[in-house]
Amino acid sequence: MVPDTVDADSEFAFELRTCRWAEREWPPDGDSDADTTHIVARQLGTKRRRWDTIVLECDPGALAQRANFGPKRLESDHLHIVRNAPAEWTYYRDALPHPGYPWRYVREAIHEADDRGILEARKQGNRIEIRRKWPYPDWCERIVAIENKPDLDASAARALGSQLEYDVAVALADEVWVATRQTGERVEPVLLEDLPVEAGVLALDPDTLEADVGWYPRSLAADESGTRILERPDDGTRGSSAARFEYVDPQQKADKRLAIAERAYERGWRSFVDTMRPDCRYFELQAAEGAQLLPRCGATGDCQTAAQCSGSCPDFQPEPPIWRTKGWPLEGGPGKRLKALLADRRRRQRPRTDTGAGQ
Repeated sequence: MVPDTVDADSEFAFELRTCRWAEREWPPDGDSDADTTHIVARQLGTKRRRWDTIVLECDPGALAQRANFGPKRLESDHLHIVRNAPAEWTYYRDALPHPGYPWRYVREAIHEADDRGILEARKQGNRIEIRRKWPYPDWCERIVAIENKPDLDASAARALGSQLEYDVAVALADEVWVATRQTGERVEPVLLEDLPVEAGVLALDPDTLEADVGWYPRSLAADESGTRILERPDDGTRGSSAARFEYVDPQQKADKRLAIAERAYERGWRSFVDTMRPDCRYFELQAAEGAQLLPRCGATGDCQTAAQCSGSCPDFQPEPPIWRTKGWPLEGGPGKRLKALLADRRRRQRPRTDTGAGQ
């Protein structure tokens, strides 16, 4: 019999429970706005900083327009085209701003966008002309970053503190939070740690998905220049050696925010199965009735991480071929079905359109 609570002892399992809570309950103060739709994703960011959980606060109407461009993310070269494509047929070099790289790459991106059905392209003599199919909307209004630390001891708090200071200085997200396991104490221990005051604190019970706000965050200046910390003083925060930093241009931040939002739109948070081996005979999805589905290893009895659930695992055994002939689709066994189940749940959180690309 499946237990009534979900094992969230590991940081990975806690992270998935945080994602589920955010999908159901965001915003934390319970003041839900009918004019805002939320998309939750995980393990996204930049090459310098990756966040555990991301919440996109979106305009519902604009998000529905974004659905026209299909469920897959738009890369930066495709965004450059669809955001600047004209309403009438125009030579592409006249229509698009210079991308900062050779035009031949733009031509390749135009053909890719045409193949995906998100742009119209034609050849007039030796000239490629383009025309937009739909205006690309400004659909993502805010980005909220959440760091998940179920058991935050002093050493973990010091490491997390420097990461949050980086987030606050760059201000790539509009808000940053720390989610930790609810202890039931009058003052949650995380509030006693030396964390930036700009970061919010959320105490979450992973079993019941009930959460209390211990500290509300400050809104960060995401539309202004940011400061990227490159090197900290090596003799303490008040020492004589100088820190090294650089400014981040607002437009560079805006481009990066949109790239993160596009990746979040495509992946969501249930994509954890894409980095695991659901084709292993011991791979399971387990949950209490009505609860979310978490990965579980039948060999170890744990909620395994992607690093543990790989072909190098000593317990890995491929699904027996006979499983694929007992009522399962011929193109795959139970593992394929589990991936399809999670993909279907991810699609439920996205607007649908009958006229868009990839429908």
